Amino acid sequence: MADFPQLGAFLRARRARLRPDDVGLPALPGVRRVVGLRREEVAQLAGVSVSYYTRLEQDQPVRASDGVLAALAGALRLDEHERTHLRELAVRRPRPLGRPPGERVDALTRDLLRSVGPTPALVLGRRTDVLAWNAPARALLAGHLEPTAPDRPADRPNLARMTFLDPHTRHLYADWERKARAVVGHLRQVAGRHPEDGLLAALVGELSMQSAEFAALWSDHRIRPCEADAYRLRHPLAGELTVTQQILVLARTPDQSLVLVTAEEGSRSEDTLRGLVRGAAADPVH
Repeated sequence: MADFPQLGAFLRARRARLRPDDVGLPALPGVRRVVGLRREEVAQLAGVSVSYYTRLEQDQPVRASDGVLAALAGALRLDEHERTHLRELAVRRPRPLGRPPGERVDALTRDLLRSVGPTPALVLGRRTDVLAWNAPARALLAGHLEPTAPDRPADRPNLARMTFLDPHTRHLYADWERKARAVVGHLRQVAGRHPEDGLLAALVGELSMQSAEFAALWSDHRIRPCEADAYRLRHPLAGELTVTQQILVLARTPDQSLVLVTAEEGSRSEDTLRGLVRGAAADPVH
């Protein structure tokens, strides 16, 4: 089981990606012994003492005000999602890892899943477990898996595992690297919100051990919420098509999300998608 890195690891990773000229600092003569900015340079940009910033990177118990966090975010050139992640890491106190209650799909969410008709759709849990899907989604994304797999908690497909460990999924995404980055960025964001989630820590540890690519992306600390993106697919039956995956957070269960898969109106991909799911859309939701 992996422990989630805290605030210090995130700060070190973010300053490592910046150079002095990225932030308007003069490049000093000689060979730099560190990758990216020095601690002293980040402290100077943020207007804090070097000793204070060093304590933050060492995860020592230091109170960081909203003003300090905003200054650090500016110094490290963080985007909106990274700023939110920084605040979450700074305010959450470490707690022992625990086993959260099992996730389930309530009746209203199942009604919503049924209401989308032939549109491929699935419900994802906090840790990217597939909690439910309709027949079109399975036909498009996981036709090699049993239709009832999401109904059995021990056998539920997991999007992160599928992305990194399942050859079918890896081949399906023609731009697999971009999909992989999105999945890891999402898990990193969830880990910041739920650092006590032992099941999520176990998943991260498993993937880090079994996939060097996952381990490298996880150590990069990039944050990327999965909201909407287009992907080129190489479906084993339907051939190539481009789809948009849109993720909607469910109001009643904010740790769960509804994923809808569509294609551009009037495009060849729309025809391909319609042909693939025409028969599957009549099957019951699982």
